[in-house]
Amino acid sequence: MKIKDKHIVYFLGIGGIGMSALARWFMHLGKKVYGYDKTETPLTQKLVKEGAIIHYEDAVDRIPVEVLNSRTEALIVVTPAIPKDHNEYSFLLAQGFETLKRSEVLGLITNDLFSVAVAGTHGKTTTSSMIAHILKTVGKSSVSLMGGILQGYESNLILEGHHGPDTIAVLEADEYDRSFLRLTPDIAVVTSIDPDHLDIYGNHEEMKSSFRHFIDRVKSNGHLFINEVLDTLLTSEKDRVTRHTYALRAGNNKAENIHISGSDFVFDYQGESATIQGIKLQIPGYHNIENAVAAISVSLQLGIDPGHIKSAMSSFKGVKRRFEYQIRSEELIYIDDYAHHPSEIKALLGSVKSLYPNKKVLAIFQPHLFTRTRDFADGFAESLDAADEIIMMDIYPARELPLEGITSQIIIRNMRNPNRRLVADKDLLGAISRSRAEVYLTVGAGDIDRFVDPIKKILEKRL
Repeated sequence: MKIKDKHIVYFLGIGGIGMSALARWFMHLGKKVYGYDKTETPLTQKLVKEGAIIHYEDAVDRIPVEVLNSRTEALIVVTPAIPKDHNEYSFLLAQGFETLKRSEVLGLITNDLFSVAVAGTHGKTTTSSMIAHILKTVGKSSVSLMGGILQGYESNLILEGHHGPDTIAVLEADEYDRSFLRLTPDIAVVTSIDPDHLDIYGNHEEMKSSFRHFIDRVKSNGHLFINEVLDTLLTSEKDRVTRHTYALRAGNNKAENIHISGSDFVFDYQGESATIQGIKLQIPGYHNIENAVAAISVSLQLGIDPGHIKSAMSSFKGVKRRFEYQIRSEELIYIDDYAHHPSEIKALLGSVKSLYPNKKVLAIFQPHLFTRTRDFADGFAESLDAADEIIMMDIYPARELPLEGITSQIIIRNMRNPNRRLVADKDLLGAISRSRAEVYLTVGAGDIDRFVDPIKKILEKRL
């Protein structure tokens, strides 16, 4: 199947962050884009303004007539979150429409363009966004489909230059549902392989095996940039690529002379092919310095001038819901973050404590998925204990049905910090109003972001 032969694209689950980037890409190509999603959101509203036609009811009679009348010219793109008994999905399959998963479409893109794919259980959105920003800033022909909305661009599709044979595609390689095994990148990055998605993989070893298969899919004579701690864990069966290691302070490519200047993190990059001194990073966190080391290493491999890379990194504003400041003053700090794994929460709270060592930190956490809560209850408890006060919300189920005995209470029971409590959604804003913390964090990958603006308004009244 060739994308150029399809003139109409219908998305089932168009409001997902990855699906919406693809929708924008197809609109950029001049395709007619339609979509279904369960819920109207600011993201779907923006897609409509950009030209997509979207509805929010799973009903066969809501499928656009133009789609139904164009079986050979229409492509159906479906997210893994769509259930098998979805009415529209079942109907379109029965009618013989060509249906591809998002990962399969990304695979077609990587076949046509020189591609960089960033994989990892955490760090992939920030790392790929940094690469996309560098390419955009230096004017390198590129198309970047991101798993987050980039600050300053307000989009998850970043385009630069006239697209042709030299265009570079930057993609997130999603391990969920083994989606990344559809990709055949020229350059791959592996940031982390902490246990996750065990509802899919069953155990950590099986997940590692899939990451090895992803590495094996890198094109012959390609390049792999792998976190130094993973290098011996993910040895490749097909020694066809050049391996480069990186880490915060180790590997072939690393950071040195790390320090905090105001609210910026500053470091020197020491790599295989270049040394870059005094790089400023607006987005805080030692984990983001490590992400930056990976992004810089890839950019150097792509032939970008070190001085231009340094300048681009200083203007990178980050990704929405990744250490995103909502309020930033001497008296009060409010940060919203997507962290939904114990390792991510540990990194987030470690960075916050480094920046604000003498301030009281309140973390508001919404667990994401019953299976993830079950599998990592101990890890969540340990990582959240680093906050001075913790408000726990109910589990956001996403695609899952409830599991007996699995609630937010199993995290609370394992915590040592006495200043923790479970708060219902309806009582959250009242709890914030009564709190007198100095640093506030909303943390999680569910729908906790719907509370961001109301919390911000409450806190702004104190300034």
